[in-house]
Amino acid sequence: MSTDHSASPVAALSSALPREYVHKSAHSEVLLTGWRTVAPDEYVVTAQWPRTHSFYTPDGGHHDPLLLAESVRQAIPLLSHVAYDVPFGHRQIWDTFSYSTNAEALAVGPTPADISLHIRCSGIARRGRRLAGLTMHVTATRDGQFLGTAEAGFTNQPEAVYQRLRGGNADLDEVAARTIPLPPPLTPRRVGRDRFHDVVLSPTSSTRRAQLRADVTHPILFDHPVDHAPGMLLLEAVRQAAYRSAFPRRGVLTDMEIRFFRYAELTSACWIETLPTVGRATDPDRHRHPVSVVARQNGEEVFTATATITATAATTGAAATTGAAPAPLRVYATP
Repeated sequence: MSTDHSASPVAALSSALPREYVHKSAHSEVLLTGWRTVAPDEYVVTAQWPRTHSFYTPDGGHHDPLLLAESVRQAIPLLSHVAYDVPFGHRQIWDTFSYSTNAEALAVGPTPADISLHIRCSGIARRGRRLAGLTMHVTATRDGQFLGTAEAGFTNQPEAVYQRLRGGNADLDEVAARTIPLPPPLTPRRVGRDRFHDVVLSPTSSTRRAQLRADVTHPILFDHPVDHAPGMLLLEAVRQAAYRSAFPRRGVLTDMEIRFFRYAELTSACWIETLPTVGRATDPDRHRHPVSVVARQNGEEVFTATATITATAATTGAAATTGAAPAPLRVYATP
C-alpha cells in the first residue's frame, strides 16, 4: 500500500480498507477507509461509522462509543503492517487501552459519521529490525469536530513466539474441544442490551459478580476463530458490568480505562466483578458515574478497568420517566 492511501484518484474514492489489514474476516465489519503519514511516527487514519450496526447499536440517539474503541483496534494492525513493516501472521497484543469521548459529539446524524483518527506513536521498541511494541495516542474528530481521545499500548509477537507463549492454549482445535459450556445470560435490559444473544455476562448469586459469556458463535465478537477471549469482548463485559451496577440509571459509556495482565481463556470460568458502593459520589459532575471492574480467572487477575457512564439529555429524561434516582454511583477498584 502507498504511504498516502488517497494519493490516486481511484484510491480517493470512499471505500473500506482490505479486511486483512485490520484482522477481520467480514468485509462488512471493516470501519477504516484510509490512512496517510503526516510526520515521522504520526498518521491520520479515516473511518466511517454506520448510522446503525447489528451489535454496536445506537443508544438514546448516540453512536456506540465502542465504535471508537473498535476503530482504534483496527488501526493497530493496520499501522503495524503498513507503517512498521510487520508481516501478516504476527500478533498484536493489548497491554493497556483507554478512551474518552464527548457524548454530544456521538449524536447520530442523517448520514454515516466520517471519523478521522490523528495518531501519534511513542515508545517504539524493536528487537533487531522487528517491531516489538509501541503506544498509540489518538485524537478523534468527526467532520472536523472534536470527538474524543484514546490510547493503546501493545506488543507485537511473531507467530513462533506467540505459540511458545501460549503453549497448548494456542491450538484452536484443542481450545474448541475444551471451551466451557455457554452459561445463561443476564436479562438484556439490565446490561443495556436488547437481545439475549448480545449479553456477555451470566448471573451468579451476587449482583456484583457475573460470569463471562464467551459465545464463540457470535458473528461480531468472534469474527474468526481465536484461542482466547478477544479484547473487544472484554471491553463489552466491562460496559455491561458498569450498566448492571448503575441500573436503572441510564447513560452512555463515554470513558474507559483498562489494563490487561493475562489472557482470558475460553477453557475455564472468568469472573467479572464490581466493588460495592462506598458513600456518595464526590464527582463534582453529577452526570458522570465511574464504575470499577475487575476480571479474575483461576484465582488471578485478568484485567482491571474503570468505566464512566455519562448521563445525556436523552438518558436523563428516560431516567426521570422511569423514576430512577438521580444520585450518581461510584464504585472503587482494588489494586
